[in-house]
Amino acid sequence: MEYMTTAQIREAYLDYFEKKGNKRMPSSSLVPDDPSLLLTSAGMVQFKPYFLQQKQLEEPYVGTTTVQKCVRTNDIDIIGTTGRHLSFFEMLGNFSFGKYFKHEMCAMALDFSVNVLGLPMEKLYFTVFEDDDETIQIWKDLGVADDHISRLGEDDNFWRAGPTGPCGPCSELYYDQGPAFGCGSPDCAPGCDCDRFLEYWNCVFTQFDGQEDGSFKELPKKNIDTGMGLERIAAIMQGVQSNYETDVLRSLVAVGERLAGVSYGDDAATDLALRIIADHSRAVTFMIADGILPSNEGRGYVLRRLLRRAIMKAHLIGIEGLFLNEYVDEIVRLMGDVYPEIVENRELERKLIMAEEERFGATLDHGQAYLEEALRGLEGDMLPGQTAFVLHDTYGFPVEITSEIAAERGIVVDMDAFDAEMAAQRERARSAGAKDAEAAWSTYGGVYADLLRELGPTAFVGYEQASAEATITALVKDGERVEALEDGDEGVIVLDRTVFYAEMGGEVGDTGIIEDGEAAADVLDTTAPEKGLHAHKVRVRGGAVRAGDAVVAVLDGMRRASVARNHTGTHILHAALRRVLGDHVRQAGSYVGPERLRFDFTHFEALTPEQIAEVERVANNEIMRAIPISTYETTLDEARAEGVTALFGEKYDADVRVVAAGDFSSELCGGCHVSNTAEIGFLKITGESSVGANTRRIEAVTSFGALAHVNRIEAELRETAAELKVPLFDVSERTASNLKSFKELQQAAKRGKEAVSDDGINELLSLVQMAPAGYPVIIAKAPAVESGGQRHLWDVVRARMEQPGAIVIAGEKDGKAMLMAAGTDEAVAAGFDAAQLIKAMGPAIGGGGGGKAAMAQAGGKNPAGIDDALAIARDMVL
Repeated sequence: MEYMTTAQIREAYLDYFEKKGNKRMPSSSLVPDDPSLLLTSAGMVQFKPYFLQQKQLEEPYVGTTTVQKCVRTNDIDIIGTTGRHLSFFEMLGNFSFGKYFKHEMCAMALDFSVNVLGLPMEKLYFTVFEDDDETIQIWKDLGVADDHISRLGEDDNFWRAGPTGPCGPCSELYYDQGPAFGCGSPDCAPGCDCDRFLEYWNCVFTQFDGQEDGSFKELPKKNIDTGMGLERIAAIMQGVQSNYETDVLRSLVAVGERLAGVSYGDDAATDLALRIIADHSRAVTFMIADGILPSNEGRGYVLRRLLRRAIMKAHLIGIEGLFLNEYVDEIVRLMGDVYPEIVENRELERKLIMAEEERFGATLDHGQAYLEEALRGLEGDMLPGQTAFVLHDTYGFPVEITSEIAAERGIVVDMDAFDAEMAAQRERARSAGAKDAEAAWSTYGGVYADLLRELGPTAFVGYEQASAEATITALVKDGERVEALEDGDEGVIVLDRTVFYAEMGGEVGDTGIIEDGEAAADVLDTTAPEKGLHAHKVRVRGGAVRAGDAVVAVLDGMRRASVARNHTGTHILHAALRRVLGDHVRQAGSYVGPERLRFDFTHFEALTPEQIAEVERVANNEIMRAIPISTYETTLDEARAEGVTALFGEKYDADVRVVAAGDFSSELCGGCHVSNTAEIGFLKITGESSVGANTRRIEAVTSFGALAHVNRIEAELRETAAELKVPLFDVSERTASNLKSFKELQQAAKRGKEAVSDDGINELLSLVQMAPAGYPVIIAKAPAVESGGQRHLWDVVRARMEQPGAIVIAGEKDGKAMLMAAGTDEAVAAGFDAAQLIKAMGPAIGGGGGGKAAMAQAGGKNPAGIDDALAIARDMVL
């Protein structure tokens, strides 16, 4: 047995099964096509349609072989505590859908183990389901000794998708690591809980259909589903005791050693942290590359939890600041040639991880505040386990950190209660995982899955044609297959060929008409309930349509043209955003309809008005260049090698379609597009907003929609200009001027209101003095208001005075002094003369004024003289 690197083992496996007639296929995304599954956790997930006979493998292949990237987090708290558990791992697999079965699989497994990997025959052990005599005999016929074969029960060696459905026995291959790894028991054998016998390959023989009464029926086509953990077989081939000591993971552990300034193997707690960070950093890198963004639910929550657990462990061993991208750089170096998506999305990975590291810094502060509050309010010397669990689950605090902080104050954590909370969480995760496994094999899609299996995919000719002759192959009404749809019925028509694009990739489905000369069916929408099967939602008029009818399908060409303009517009917008904002920008969702488009993308802050304007400029510059749009088909690998943009989180087949606008934009896309960018007319951004952490949204219009949008703006502008009685392009200047005047009036009104408020009037009335001539008079400062406001103030004061009198007030406004004197007829008759008072006071404020005996006002440039002016008034009146 010679040392093999992880990369050598991976390629050796794929090459071996490819030469045995299996089609080598790429790993599928960590985001499975099946909505019932959270994450891809096994190699068989992408082959579910083949196992269910919804799709057929083309000749001459006898099966498939893959290396599947997987994420499992059911036991996240165990990861790192053993050498086996990982959150991210690679699963080598080969699969047969009725072409080969037990004998061939067992022979290949043994041949690969002994003759390719070079594993010693005497160290190999095999477990078989206790009732599976056939497989036991196969292993014997292949030369395996009796004492190297064990029978195990249903829990270990029988696989079920659920209570009913596909199931079958398993046979597992084990490697004997030697007595030094064992428990010492004379009964130690494969299946023991100790580490002596390491299971490295599981072969599932799916041959039965489990019935509700517990019986089994033989499946008409028997399947093979295998899985070999790449990290686990690498540990065997490299002669190490732990997955974390294999070449790839050990390189990541070394990153932590360098950053923390520690050595692996010196301290158990430090080693645990180094293993966790190494594991979690891989999971995080691949999840982001497959379109998963951090959030508080679903896949995003799993990603965020892994991120935060890695950050917390790093802090424990002295790694401070932003560090995770150091790991990602190493992961890209080690695995980027096999998984190009982690290279293509490197800038996004970098920025997303930095943003989460910065955000979690604030979360750590909140967690510490939560713990401090809990400790302050504690009665006794034991912190409730529920509190420790909240810190662990919500704030990312490992319980050992909580225990350390509590211990410094003489407080212990109720670990029994904490463990109970953890056990309950694990059980919830396992239950969800079990449901996921069952869902992964359950038949779904109902009538449409049956139709796809029976009829095959719909031939789409809508790229080149606007109408086509076709045959109705099936009709569906209320979820059930029917023979006819009558006048007025709504239902679904399935055709053998169609010009109608089915809604997918953000583009809405086509509409139009399906007619046979007598009856017609208005196509209201087109969808793909099963991949490849076009379902035309229709309303029938003027007769009936029947299965087998020859018809003509005609799409709404005007609507399709509008959709195509907007779809090509999203490609141009995407490229423009990447040029203006950076390569971290990736499409994270879209809507393409006939009236407008919506484009979601990864970014970490709101766009400035200047950035929006620049994106518009760049996009429209390319549109006005009248670039021809080209489309062609190629392989996914070749497209990636050419630098074609693969949409973030999208899943692609091995053969793909490329849509290119010269050298400006090139994307993988199956949608409908214009033939030249000039057909878009122009693109106008109508809105920019947030749709969640790290994701922004732009809404825009093109072509006639953009023209209508601009026309609406112009109409509003013309109406406003007419109201303001100014030229069209003076609206903003006049509006600004009016707004300034309005604000000044508001301030003046506010001052006037303050001056005549109850408090202001009461304060003035408290200053009443009796003049020697026998009338009451007020001589004082008052809040400065406009002249009309001063007169209003006098009206209010006069009404509130107990007997007719007079007032002399002074105030400052905008750096100028204002004076007013006023008196009732009775005061004037008694000798009060407002005009004489103002004439005498004016020089003190550097100004003058005038009026009559009953009222006079003055203004001046010297507000510093107000006190002198009021003194003059007092000398003259009092």
